[in-house]
Amino acid sequence: MTAADAAIRPLIAGNWKMHGHRADGLDLAVETARRARRAPPEDARGEIVLCPPATLLTLVVGAAADSPVRVGAQDCHWRANGAHTGDVSATMLADAGCRYVILGHSERRTDHGETDEIVRRKAEAAHAAGLVAIVCIGETEAQRAQGETLAVVERQFRNSLPASAAAANTVVAYEPVWAIGTGKVPTLPEIVAVHDQLRSLARDRVDQGAALRLLYGGSVKPANAAEILAIANVNGALVGGASLKADDFWAIARSCP
Repeated sequence: MTAADAAIRPLIAGNWKMHGHRADGLDLAVETARRARRAPPEDARGEIVLCPPATLLTLVVGAAADSPVRVGAQDCHWRANGAHTGDVSATMLADAGCRYVILGHSERRTDHGETDEIVRRKAEAAHAAGLVAIVCIGETEAQRAQGETLAVVERQFRNSLPASAAAANTVVAYEPVWAIGTGKVPTLPEIVAVHDQLRSLARDRVDQGAALRLLYGGSVKPANAAEILAIANVNGALVGGASLKADDFWAIARSCP
């Protein structure tokens, strides 16, 4: 962890994905908000964001009210409104009380054919609506095996971030696709290499890029969070499965240096 990293408030975002109904989703949000309200300074170093499925957004916004916990969505459309059945716009998310939105997650890129261009347009829409875009990038296992990790990450970074991207309205999450939900994690030197590259790209291409928050995601757990979050240019984590358990998620949040 460098002096520059110490000046950046870490972000711990929980991506619930397609999990949760009203009862368990409310319980999880209430418990997370309760812990955040009562946490002493040493236990609340990072900003906490919960990203539930769309059906639970307003419920979680209500549960997190008057607490340090913020709420984000898992996707948005690039249009503000229109004939787009099944989609939700960034302005609708802002109106519902969201502060953040995850964009370009590998599951969206794979399952829904989202390209860098689509992700960029969605990020532009998020910025226009006053949301912070958490833009996800990362290589597949095949790309990693072929030594293409840094090239893939650079291409996605350059093509997925719009000109409007700035440290104040954008977060970049590096999630190697092969590590998501598999229990596999890159070595610490591999994470260092990617995040150092991302910081260099951010300084060159993003307003106030030295302060852009760079998250790591992919099988983050209480057991490995501290060592990952201590790496220079890792400014938080995008947490999947572990965010569905209040104890695990809170332990990760407490791991922020």
